[in-house]
Amino acid sequence: MATFAKPTFSATSYAAFRPSYPASLYSHVLAYHRGPKTLLLDLGCGHGLISRYLAEYFSKVMGTDPSTGMLGQAQSSTPKTEYPNVEFREATAEVLPFLSDTSVDMVVAGQAAHWFDYPKLFPEMKRVVRKGGTLAFWGYSDPVFVEFPKATRILEHYMYGNEDRLLGPHWEPGRAIVRNKLRDIKPPTSDWTTIKRIEYEPGTNGPRTGEGTMFMNRRLTLGDCQNYMRTFSSVHTWQEKHPKRRKREEGGDGDIVDEMFDEMRQAEPGWQVEERWEEKEVELEFGSALLLARKL
Repeated sequence: MATFAKPTFSATSYAAFRPSYPASLYSHVLAYHRGPKTLLLDLGCGHGLISRYLAEYFSKVMGTDPSTGMLGQAQSSTPKTEYPNVEFREATAEVLPFLSDTSVDMVVAGQAAHWFDYPKLFPEMKRVVRKGGTLAFWGYSDPVFVEFPKATRILEHYMYGNEDRLLGPHWEPGRAIVRNKLRDIKPPTSDWTTIKRIEYEPGTNGPRTGEGTMFMNRRLTLGDCQNYMRTFSSVHTWQEKHPKRRKREEGGDGDIVDEMFDEMRQAEPGWQVEERWEEKEVELEFGSALLLARKL
């Protein structure tokens, strides 16, 4: 999670523009769980979204993240008066010395599992999660403009094209894990059982035309789509390598996101209105994966 730990990364923007998780996803996770709900461990908790949602279901929630900025956002968004049972600690997922053996009833990671070092993580999960406890990791990949296939193809080109001017070379190595729907994350069958995967891949023939069980969708203005995409780790890395390419909103000539949306607007007739085009609303769906496992 090196990008999110950098002081130049905006945890506020991340919290404001990233999609939230629907009740249906949490329902799947809670229905899978068996036994006590004493301690929930939220790895890579970010701004505390999952910790806050699940606080009512567990006696205690502990969120961990290696980013000081993210933890500051989490703490400011999680007042003790409303969430007295939630605690945040600065820590990596792989080293949790403050947790006792078999003390965790459920461990979750939302949009963080692709950052972990699994040869180190799974031994630590084996230590801290109780017998019968739950592992629930989930993530979502790139947004799809489900009613605008041309825009989706352009987005794909900018996201993963190999030229340095595009975002492809600037993703962290774990991005492939997200795109592959967490299938590369394989809980050791010597320690975990009842492994279950729930996946969704969006279509471009309209809403809910994809395959699988959809969890992640959101309706945004094109302006907010731009703001959301600027929270990508690849965009942040690209900006560091192209410091003179400032976004137009800040008086610059345009960054990679401005350039990408210029091309989308040329391709999609419905986006070509010159004035107030940023206010046009579009439906987004996200490829997603939920991985569940039970501790032996």
